[in-house]
Amino acid sequence: MTLSDPGIRLSSNAERGTADDCTLVLIGALGDLARRKLYPALYRLAHDGLLAQNFTLVGVDRMPDDDASYASAIGDALATADDTGGTVDPAALGRLTRGARYIRGDLTDPALYRNINTTLQAVEASGGSANRMFYLAIPPSLFLRVVEALSSSGAAPRTQEVEEFQQGPWTRLIIEKPFGRDRASATALNAELLARFTEPQLYRIDHYLGKETVQNILAFRFANAIFEPLWDRGSIASVQITAAETVGVETRGSYYEEAGVVRDMFQNHLMQLLATTAMEPPGAMTATAVRDEKVKLLRAVRRFDPVALRNCVVLGQYDAGSVDGVHVPAYRDEPSVAPGTATPTYAALRVFVDNWRWEGVPFYLRSGKRLSTRVSEIAIRFRRAPGVLWPRAARRTMDANELVVRIQPDEGITLSFQAKRPGAALSLTPQMELSPVRMRFSYAEDFGGAPGPAYETLLLDAMLGEATLFARSDEVEQAWSIVDPIVAVAGPDRRPELYPAGSDGPVAANAMLAADGAFWRGLVSGLPPGR
Repeated sequence: MTLSDPGIRLSSNAERGTADDCTLVLIGALGDLARRKLYPALYRLAHDGLLAQNFTLVGVDRMPDDDASYASAIGDALATADDTGGTVDPAALGRLTRGARYIRGDLTDPALYRNINTTLQAVEASGGSANRMFYLAIPPSLFLRVVEALSSSGAAPRTQEVEEFQQGPWTRLIIEKPFGRDRASATALNAELLARFTEPQLYRIDHYLGKETVQNILAFRFANAIFEPLWDRGSIASVQITAAETVGVETRGSYYEEAGVVRDMFQNHLMQLLATTAMEPPGAMTATAVRDEKVKLLRAVRRFDPVALRNCVVLGQYDAGSVDGVHVPAYRDEPSVAPGTATPTYAALRVFVDNWRWEGVPFYLRSGKRLSTRVSEIAIRFRRAPGVLWPRAARRTMDANELVVRIQPDEGITLSFQAKRPGAALSLTPQMELSPVRMRFSYAEDFGGAPGPAYETLLLDAMLGEATLFARSDEVEQAWSIVDPIVAVAGPDRRPELYPAGSDGPVAANAMLAADGAFWRGLVSGLPPGR
């Protein structure tokens, strides 16, 4: 069997065994996140035999429903989900919904949480697992109120867990982003959570960390001796991290007015990608060791001062334009958006990591909506080789080596290097030319299919007590301390530069790199072909 054999699973989950027995309480059970992401992920776990035999799903929401209609609603969500392709295996659906319960209630009503605890006790009395997992698929404004009520009602008791070892029943909480609005609020929220639960009980989820290609960064770096010795300021000239979207704010205008692109993308996704790319090798592949190194890296990121902010931050907002041939409105004309808003929908940053490995190497981060292409990637640009050996024609076409980790879409890795262009000029004649060529790895081609959804990995890890891919409290606070100054200037006093929808972003972002003698990679829709 070869790596390209389609029978090989992309994920290592099967080798790790099935999830622990547990009851999953999904708060926000009829919401958009649950329908689009969580039920498809749970269904895949059931379909792949990774969901525990003693698993019970309890849905909590405010809409009228009962146990039977809740199970039916899950089936309806799966039938229209992108991740299932509209094909649902009745046996897997049955495993997921077997014994499913539904609880209706107002999240501000203490009686709801007493009802949740009573329901869990009934499940456990009838042979269900005493392990309890709570997924908070709810607005951030409700996090603390719900957590307090779960704790005070006894539904979510404080338990002690030690990494890679658990004695007795456990209770875990999965909390969606955004976690706080700034460092002060994130610190306060952490303090309230840790007054009621231990850190190992808390799983702050960032779906980017569940993407197979992001996880593969650690394997690529630390399992291949040819790359890690080059992973420093001696060989690398710059790093670009991009998360570009073609979509606008759609129905999330009111949320986006509060968040903006910096809170929405940089504090979590891009800071995690930065930390994973630049961290030191951990002492072991354990949650504690990996997250310790991420925190150390984030602490080493140079903080912005007022002068640096002018030179290292570009803010933009999409104007009317055309995406994929379709005319789209400006951000300020979207529903629930203030007409004169200064909320940025694009940001580009230049950051530095002040440690031994990365001193002087710029990291360029960018993210925006309504750009020309949907792509997330990390591009490592190496220092250019000396050109003194080569004739003038060859030096003109000579470029630096570049390693690109494509996170989405078309997940994979490409490495570009120089080769002599074929022709009669076999020696160092003035006509000799060099040309960049690529070596290419594609998940779809080499492993027989695209990687599974991020939420499948993250849900299974949480059920197994594997916290490596979840943010720890100090990680969250360090990330906020980096972006807080950017959020502070992204207000009404600083108007973002308008850029046409369907473009690659504001002109000032190009100028920022040009000042360093650099340039942004073009937004490419697919994994470049190898040559």
